[in-house]
Amino acid sequence: MTTTRERPVADPTVLYAEFTALPGRADEVARLIDDYGDEVRRAAGTVAFVVHRKREDPACFFVYERYESEEAFQAHLSASASAAFNAVLRDLVADGGSSLTFLTDV
Repeated sequence: MTTTRERPVADPTVLYAEFTALPGRADEVARLIDDYGDEVRRAAGTVAFVVHRKREDPACFFVYERYESEEAFQAHLSASASAAFNAVLRDLVADGGSSLTFLTDV
């Protein structure tokens, strides 16, 4: 039996963000992103927002994000919570923020 998977009307936006906490700030960053993640997960259009820390270096964070569409991702970016989060994060991490890598489904 063959099954056909319907494609969503809009292509999802999928990415991961990476950042490294400044020395002595990793636990503060973890609390910050934990609180922020709760808000992001409740937002319309968010499919996944999963935060990880590297085993070998817990100051390094990896965040997998998936949104229903580019429009949902843009709404996420323009949300006041995102601006507030990034304003605080830039002073707690190396290079002043996160590095984003966008992905496509196979």
